[in-house]
Amino acid sequence: MTDPRGFLSIPRRPVPPRPVEERLGDWQEVYAGQALLPLVSEQARRCMDCGIPFCHSGCPLGNLIPEWNAYASRGDWRAAAERLHATNNFPEFTGRLCPAPCEDACVLAINADPVTIKNVEQTIADEAWERGYAPPQPPQRLSGKTVAVIGSGPAGLAAAQQLTRTGHTVVVYEREDRPGGLLRYGIPEFKMEKRHLDRRIEQMREEGTKFRTGVDVGGELDAAELRRRHDALIVAVGATEQRELPVPGRELDGIHQAMDYLTYANRVQEGDYAAPPVSAEGRHAVIVGGGDTASDCLGTVLRQGALSAVQLDINPEPAEIRPDAQPWPVTHPKVYRISHAHAEARGREGMDPRLFSSATLQFEGDASGRVRALCLTEVEPAARSPLPGTERVLPADLVLIALGFSGPEQGSGLMEQLGLTVDERGNFARDGAFAALPARPPRRSRPCGRDASAGRGSPTGGEYDRAGGLGRATGQTPADGVFIAGDAGRGQSLVVWAIAEGRAAAAAADRYLTGATVLPAPIAPRDRPLVA
Repeated sequence: MTDPRGFLSIPRRPVPPRPVEERLGDWQEVYAGQALLPLVSEQARRCMDCGIPFCHSGCPLGNLIPEWNAYASRGDWRAAAERLHATNNFPEFTGRLCPAPCEDACVLAINADPVTIKNVEQTIADEAWERGYAPPQPPQRLSGKTVAVIGSGPAGLAAAQQLTRTGHTVVVYEREDRPGGLLRYGIPEFKMEKRHLDRRIEQMREEGTKFRTGVDVGGELDAAELRRRHDALIVAVGATEQRELPVPGRELDGIHQAMDYLTYANRVQEGDYAAPPVSAEGRHAVIVGGGDTASDCLGTVLRQGALSAVQLDINPEPAEIRPDAQPWPVTHPKVYRISHAHAEARGREGMDPRLFSSATLQFEGDASGRVRALCLTEVEPAARSPLPGTERVLPADLVLIALGFSGPEQGSGLMEQLGLTVDERGNFARDGAFAALPARPPRRSRPCGRDASAGRGSPTGGEYDRAGGLGRATGQTPADGVFIAGDAGRGQSLVVWAIAEGRAAAAAADRYLTGATVLPAPIAPRDRPLVA
């Protein structure tokens, strides 16, 4: 362990972001250039190496948090990176983007401040790249099997890397012009600079993964034909069907879906546009929605120079501390949280930009058909019904709808061409036919990656079959050899769940192709985070 009394003598000190006015003047990450060492090593010493590390249960990847905390506390970045990559293909993504449910599951969180796990994770990942501890891992030999992966978000990338490293020939198909999915065009640059994504994709190319961009599978390329050309197929297209706001005035100009708006902003950073087609500069912006996408829009409109920015959240304002109805450690508590974007807006206006328990009634437009105001009302928390007498009007000449996603995009052609079905939540159904396959023990003779004797949980092999037989193999559909991974089967979720899904789908596809697998399957299709 680290320091048995470290949590008593060392207070929690998260890595501070850059000053608000500084970061509002650029698009660099909020932590860009901040000194992480030796602060992070000191913070890692607060980890108690608990007998039962509940932080493991807080993360669907099963990250070996006490182990890499111990190495980080001693500055052994090579060992820390090995333990971190043993369960997570892309820790530089999760260390920046994940809301860290592992911290809420930390034993210290019972009655104190948890370990700064997210800061430690990002630092280990960055140190690994800086010191050359994350080299490509091409397989020692090829299996002769080919796999197509549709979609290059975190689930598709994780599945592709796992299968490539185990010896299969993998081709990733992406309909956009660059790989990365929402990691590239949905996540703002100030949350994750795209050089981290580009660096990881280049590593995958050096390992042997092939990328085909600008290919619309289900549209210009028939998905059934793609399945016939490969031995297995993984569908990882995400949940991109955006929820609408059906209120009067929705047809007015100046009202946009959040993901369309964020894509424009990200394409400016990619060099595709000199200026975004939709900008908040000089406008009163209102963001409808209370989740991460809404927060991303808030940070973006502030950087574009909005005159004002308001975020509407239909949910009531959460409590400051964990409610009794959301017990530790099994639930990620709904407590009052301040994102970096909220802090930026508060720094400018001196108050939280969010209006809680608020719902949109209608939009008002001017003579030219452009939105000029949003009419809202307070709502009763339980029923979310309007409270009479609470109506008010906000100036709004840019409205961004950030109400989340309802499942895979409708009308893509994938469902009909592959014979897929949807479940009760509108996601692609899976596991309908996988039980027909025979159960076999894990095969231990086939080399996997660079080191066939890699330790338990290693992404490159070793004696590890978390699939535990057919019960935990993830993603099989009624279509033979077709697997579903990520939000397409789970619904919108966190980046850690997407990576875990990709790893589990890779294990299922490998078992389908070879009869056995040594790849880890950290989750099953119906696993869900517990909520109160």
